[in-house]
Amino acid sequence: MDFWPEFLASSWGREFVAGGFGGIAGIISGYPLDTLRIRLQQPNSGSAFSILRRVMAGEGPAALYRGMGAPLASVTFQNAMVFQTYAILSRAFDSSVSASDPPSYKGVVLGGVGTGAIQSIMLSPVELVKIRLQLQNVSHANLHGAASYKGPVSVAKSILKTEGIKGIYRGFVITVLRDAPAHGVYFWTYEYMREQFHPGCRKNGHESLRTMLTAGGLAGVASWLCCYPLDVVKTRLQAQTPSSSSPLKYKGILDCFRRSVKEEGYCVLWRGLGTAVARAFVVNGAVFAAYEIALRCLFNNGSIQTENTI
Repeated sequence: MDFWPEFLASSWGREFVAGGFGGIAGIISGYPLDTLRIRLQQPNSGSAFSILRRVMAGEGPAALYRGMGAPLASVTFQNAMVFQTYAILSRAFDSSVSASDPPSYKGVVLGGVGTGAIQSIMLSPVELVKIRLQLQNVSHANLHGAASYKGPVSVAKSILKTEGIKGIYRGFVITVLRDAPAHGVYFWTYEYMREQFHPGCRKNGHESLRTMLTAGGLAGVASWLCCYPLDVVKTRLQAQTPSSSSPLKYKGILDCFRRSVKEEGYCVLWRGLGTAVARAFVVNGAVFAAYEIALRCLFNNGSIQTENTI
């Protein structure tokens, strides 16, 4: 009974809980755009507007939220671990900085890279399940007598049964290659931009809500721009469902890259970028704002300014 009060009394506990709030805010605010991004990355997908029309007409609005259960169920813990791991690593990589000062930008970048690599262990299976659900067309499956997944647990059980542990971690290597550098860019951009918009806020924590939203949004955009081609390859690898009648289309990362470019041109590596960037700005603005606000509420030593300061 004493665990939670003691946990929240520690700096680590508060950062962990605040990170969870940030993750929930991010998932809820941007999931429909994420579904469009995943579908845009598939071959012969069409434009974002044509996909949206097809989904709304053939599957209904709920299809835009299909698969949200998997990331939402795990995102509290996952995002909490991301922010907690980053808080530890950003200082561990540059111990010369005083504990009373914010981490150096060197520590921020290296801490972000390490955080991205570590969190891929948990994120890769979650994204695999999410992608399989997002690409599932229930009407098409029912029409052709194919089995349709009922939810994330159904997908996970099916993958484990037919593909084993190796199958549930399909796309793990490409997830690490995507997330490690992307998280370095992500945290550096947020820390740098918030300081530019509101000088001194990294130390005193007095930035405005607008600063949090804008710096967080720009951090999300920057991280996607640097890793998007890898995300396209990752989506295509994880979307593959092996069967006895049809082998996997792509043999690996390089094969997927070569065949995708050969069949559809280099522009395929940036397909869906507009949707991803729009989602990234909304989601990561919400993530950082929710994280910072929750942190201040838990520490009870700061307030959110409302002046128009960026």
